[in-house]
Amino acid sequence: MHDIRMIRETPEVFDAAMKLRKSDVSSRDVLAIDAARRAKISEAENAKAEQNATSKEVGAAKAKGDEAEFERLRALVAEKKADVARLNDEAKAEDAKLADLLMGLPNIPYDDVPEGADEEDNVEINRWGTPRRFPFEPKEHYDLPSVQSGMDFETAAKLSGARFVLLSGAIARIHRALAQFMINTHVDENGLTEAWTPVLVNDASMYGTNQLPKFAEDSYQTTEGMWLIPTSEVTLTNIVRDVVVDEGYLPRRYTAHSQCFRSEAGSAGRDTAGMLRQHQFEKVEMVSITHPDKSEEEHKRMTRCAEKILEELLLPYRTVTLCHGDLGFGARRTHDIEVWLPGQGKYREISSVSTCGDFQARRMNARFKPEGGGKPEFVHTLNGSGLAVGRALIAVLENGQMADGSVELPVALQPYLGGKSTLDPFGTLI
Repeated sequence: MHDIRMIRETPEVFDAAMKLRKSDVSSRDVLAIDAARRAKISEAENAKAEQNATSKEVGAAKAKGDEAEFERLRALVAEKKADVARLNDEAKAEDAKLADLLMGLPNIPYDDVPEGADEEDNVEINRWGTPRRFPFEPKEHYDLPSVQSGMDFETAAKLSGARFVLLSGAIARIHRALAQFMINTHVDENGLTEAWTPVLVNDASMYGTNQLPKFAEDSYQTTEGMWLIPTSEVTLTNIVRDVVVDEGYLPRRYTAHSQCFRSEAGSAGRDTAGMLRQHQFEKVEMVSITHPDKSEEEHKRMTRCAEKILEELLLPYRTVTLCHGDLGFGARRTHDIEVWLPGQGKYREISSVSTCGDFQARRMNARFKPEGGGKPEFVHTLNGSGLAVGRALIAVLENGQMADGSVELPVALQPYLGGKSTLDPFGTLI
């Protein structure tokens, strides 16, 4: 959520940012509601002062035995009290209107975010590995003979519908091994704290990480009003909701392996083949809660944490900075890491690492107490995939495929697979 003082003091900065984010809302719209809210608060304060002053006169009239004046003043006090209640209610209504408007506005991009309309205008900042040259036409993951028996879309459709998959046998084991490898790497090498969190959350948690109100249709809600998390960013970040921590508590770095659920309402018809875009999937998430002065450094650190997972798996990738037109709602800057998929002959996103500044912290009222004293300040929050497990499975299968339909698996996974290194053409680990 935006700082209303910033909009008051630098409306031109706010307007320029909203124009870049294709929002029709201007500072004039925001400040009109803000002015109405402040006016109502001022009127309520004046009415309260008049009520207090008149209350003192009531006592004086009573002491003098002037019943007529006493009754007149008592009626006036009641009238002022009603005015205060009415004005406070009107101020709260304006406050709610302002909060609703600000909740629906995207974050302000950092100055170094590239200009552009869509993913074609994203800027590459890093590239690692060389895509393998195959002596045959590489297949997509779901067409590999060694994979087909363990990746069942038909049964999943019978159980649940489109965009679900049933993994079994060796494929399920490789999928689990990838998640374990990622979590262990983040904990043992990157210093993140492992967490296991709920997958059902309340409205406040979804508002805190800007899934609500804008992206309600992209998420699943139960009949009891709970939400299935689209990512454990929601739960990990909300750990500090409505909390004031000591500055020494920062930075706080978390990782979690969880089920994730997305209705994909905004991506109908895209990537319908295979398991690239599913309604239910697994992800290893990273979340950092930092001091504002450290969030830039933390963004680079988190990006490297995600990149190193791909390097350990020997998967070629490239990292891009998203342009204005491709930037997510809550981000000030995002690095997308795209892994090479030989079956498609292109790089596809496997991680987005975003720095949000104090945008989410304001929504959550998450603050810290400076060590040197002074008023509490808002923390900065960052999040990123480390990585999307299903997409990592796709990349491992496609990049390791051989002419006979078998798959050579990364050495980094062997400790999680009982030392086995190959998926044979019949879908057996050997």
